[in-house]
Parts: sequence; C-alpha cells; structure tokens
Amino acid sequence: MATTHLSNSNSAATDFDSPLLIPNIQSLPPDVWRPTKHLSKPEPPPPPPDVNPAIEAAAMAAGMDGKTLLKKTKPRRTVDYFGPMGRWLWMRKLAPSSGYVPRLRPAAPYIIDLLPPAAYPNNSATSLCTKFVHTSTNKVRGPVNCVTWTPTARRVLTGSTSGEFTLWNGLTFNFETILQAHDTAIRTFEFNHSGSFLASADQGGIVKYFQENMNCVFSYQAHPSAIRGLSFSPNDNRFVTGSDDSTLKIWAFEESREERTLTGHGWDVRCVQWHPSKGLLASGSKDNLIKFWDPRTGTCLTTLHQHKNTIQALAFSPYLDGNYLAAGSRDQSLSVFDIRAMKELRMYRGHKREVCSVAWHPIHAILASGGSEGDLLYWDLHSPTSTANVPSGSLSFNAVIPSEPRATLSQAHDSNIWSLAFHPLGHLLVSASNDHTTRFWSRERPGDSSSVFSGGGEKPPEAGDGEGEDDEAWGDAMLPGLGVPDPYDNSFGGIDPSSETSYRTMVQGNANTDLKDSDMHDDFDALPGFRETGMDSHQQSTAFPSYGESFPGMQTNSGSGFPGRDPVYPKQSRWGT
Repeated sequence: MATTHLSNSNSAATDFDSPLLIPNIQSLPPDVWRPTKHLSKPEPPPPPPDVNPAIEAAAMAAGMDGKTLLKKTKPRRTVDYFGPMGRWLWMRKLAPSSGYVPRLRPAAPYIIDLLPPAAYPNNSATSLCTKFVHTSTNKVRGPVNCVTWTPTARRVLTGSTSGEFTLWNGLTFNFETILQAHDTAIRTFEFNHSGSFLASADQGGIVKYFQENMNCVFSYQAHPSAIRGLSFSPNDNRFVTGSDDSTLKIWAFEESREERTLTGHGWDVRCVQWHPSKGLLASGSKDNLIKFWDPRTGTCLTTLHQHKNTIQALAFSPYLDGNYLAAGSRDQSLSVFDIRAMKELRMYRGHKREVCSVAWHPIHAILASGGSEGDLLYWDLHSPTSTANVPSGSLSFNAVIPSEPRATLSQAHDSNIWSLAFHPLGHLLVSASNDHTTRFWSRERPGDSSSVFSGGGEKPPEAGDGEGEDDEAWGDAMLPGLGVPDPYDNSFGGIDPSSETSYRTMVQGNANTDLKDSDMHDDFDALPGFRETGMDSHQQSTAFPSYGESFPGMQTNSGSGFPGRDPVYPKQSRWGT
C-alpha cells in the first residue's frame, strides 16, 4: 500500500510541475489554401519585350535590319549631382562635428558616401574626372572648337567649324537643340558673369551677342582676321578680343563700341583672358610671349619669355583671388605663374605633342590639359615635385622643378582637344575635340568596375552618325538615375563586367589616328621631331599631404550652383527650366 501511494504522489507532482510548451494544434481541413510557390524552382526573368527573339527573327526574314522596327530600350547613363548635394547638406546639419566627412572605402556599397568635391577641401583626388561617361556627336560631323557650361550649369553649349551652336543636356548628355549661329567657323565664345548674354566670335572676325534663349540681338565686324580669344571684365561692362591681326581690342559691351586697341605682339594673338577680379589682361601669341596689360591705359605691364613656341591657351585660377595663371604651349609644356611675383611656379611636362587647352578645377588646385595627340592629363598644383632627374646639390631655392601628372588618360580623343570645361560643382568635365566629338568625364566611384577606361585600357567607343540626335527619341522616356549598361547593347565599347578596377583606375588608349584642322594647326611653325610614341598610362595614387589653403565653399543663387561667388542670374530662362 505504501508503494502504491508513493507512486501516485510522484505522478501527481510530475503533472503539476511540467509546463505545457506546445499546444495541441489540429490539422487544417483539406479544403484550406496552403502556399506552394516556395516549393517550385525559381524561374528566369522574361526577356525585354523590345528584344523578343521571335519578332527580331521575323523582321530579319522579311529583309529588314530591324533597326527601324525594333527600338531597344537602354538605360541612359546619368551623373546626377542632386543625391550627393542633398546628402552633404543633410550631413552638415546632423554631423557630429563641423569637419566630419565619412571615410571612402573601395566598395560599391559606399558609393552613397561619395560627396561633392567641395566636401573634400583637403583631398583633391576626389576631383579627378577620369571615368568616361558619354560621347556626343552631331549628325553633320565637324571639329568642335569650343565648349562651355550654361550659367545654370544644366546644359553644355558647343561651337563647331560649321558655325553651329549645339546644346546638350548636362544630366543625361543627350541632344537638345542646334542653331546656325555664324556663317564661318566659331572660334570662341563666353557667357558674361551675370549669365544674361553670350558673346561669340568666328573665323571672319565677327562678334555676335546672344540672349539666353539663343536669340541673336546684335553683330558687328570687330577684327579683319579670325578672333581666337574673348573674355569679359569682372563687371561685364567690357570685354576684350584677340585676333590673328596681332592686336587686342577692348569693347564697351552695351554700346558695342571699341574703346582701345592694344598693340605689342609680333604675331597672331592665340588667347586672351581678363582677370576674374582685377583690371588685368593676359594674352598669348605665336611670338612665344605672354603679355600682361593694363586695360585702363592700354600699356603693357610685363612680358614673360618662359616658353619656346606658340602660347595656345591661358587660364586664371578661379580661387585664391586668381593669383595663378596657367599657360599651355606648343613646346609640349604647361606652366603655372604666380602673378604676384610674376614668376614661374610650376613647369609641367607630360604631353607628347603641343598643349592645346587648359582648364582649372573650380574647387581644388587641379589643372586639366588637353594635347594634340588626344591625351587628357590632370595636374595637382600642390603635389610634390619630381627630383629624380635633377643632380643632387644643383637645386637652388627658386628652382622650378617639373612635376608628374596626377592622372593620365591616353587617347581620350583621336585628335586635338581644343577646349575643356569643368562643371561648376567640379564633378564633371567636358572636352571638345578635332575628332568631331564632345565627351563627358566624371569622377570614379568607389568599387566601380563598369568604366570604359578599365583594366584593359580600352578607348572610348566610337560614336555613330548622329548619336546625340538619335538618342533624343528614347532619352526623354528614361527616368534620371544611375543607369546600368544594357546587356543587349554593345554601343558602349564592350564593357567587361568581370574586369577588376580599383578606385580611380587609369588606362590607356589603343589608337593613334591623327586628324588635323588646317585653320587651328599650322604645320609650318610646328616643332620639328614630333612623332607618335607608345601609349602611356600613369596615375599617382599615393596620398599627398594636405595643404592649408582655405577654398571658398559652395554658394548658390537662383539654383546656379557656382562655387565661390554669388552672381545675380536671371530668374526666368529657357535654359533654366
């Protein structure tokens, strides 16, 4: 009896102490729906409707090439600055400190951390526009002599030898409109600082004024020969022109009246620049001289004799009060002068032929130069100089030592690069060339392996006839965004997605086609001994020491986005809508 009582008590305690963990769930009735999609194998995505193999085969069988019937839908390559600008403004509000900037890492997930160049005042490597984006070409091909961004920085304006203005979208890079502006080749143009007017000059020495809607309001004969340079004064009341008649002329803009003629050059004047904030003119000529002028009196202040051949391009730095002047010459060199001491600060040698164009970065001390061999080089004003070829003990305190290029794009174009222009935010570069193309370049993104200038060193793809105008049909239907190259399309040069490239990878080109414009390039005065050499590709990826110069931040007015200045732009504009 005792044993039975003990066993019953133990069983009762066990039933009381053990919890009921899993409820007794009854099975569902057979007519209740049960999910079964997860049990089947995943299906591949259907092919795009526009590239249906059956429809394409039927069109080919009918004797057509299929291009007119089948319009492939391909994403537009877009470089959108709204995302980085919005993120940077948000970070300036919520950052833990005023100087906080997220550290970039070479991986695709960190692309969203790439901020505008103005966010990296001490890191000029973020402003090297070495990634090929797009090639734009008119249906009627011709050399492109000059290029500039519109005042709102939303479009790009180019001038060609056929006398046409072509307007390209600065976001999607497609064709927008074309205008027959001059009867002869357009040699130079420039917007005034307020952005309300455009002044252009052509091969016949005629100057024309254009409004923002590209309406020509006035034209007159300014020089008997071709005008090679044009630049506005800081207050837009005057502008200066330089011509092949070896003279410079200062004009009153509103009255279209000649105020003064500057004589002193012994040969054709190839370029002229008005200082961005001072009453100072700089001109370069085929007599190998760089002259500085006082526009009030018309006297020559000083002359620089550093170069040994024609001065092709001049550019004042847009920062540090314009104290630096860059000069490109046909002696294959590029010089930077400090106008406060009128001395040469840097001497850059990297081009295999003459330097045709120069452009300063609007934020950093980066200088871009284009050569007649088609190479595009980037120079850092604050990079350490090279002393490898200089004997020890032979350097003086004032010695100018050649520096190496910070980045090199070999064969960026097939011929002379006549003009370069940076976007006011500094994230894009546009180049105009004698090979009839206008090309856009952007910054490399972290971990990006889709650049045409990838490890294989491929050239930019050849542009088809009327590429820009053909793109207009389908370019408007695409939403702006960072597009992905279409796997069914080979128009971007056969990109290999499996190739591995690091951040800011530099490359080479593989063509040596040389096209020449007899009006822009004179064979009789070229330096002897020029010859094509092997392709070169080089980039200095080392971290340079930061410099303590303070650059102006981004200031905007009416959505202009110009750095370091606050001009008054018109509130209504056809280009700004």
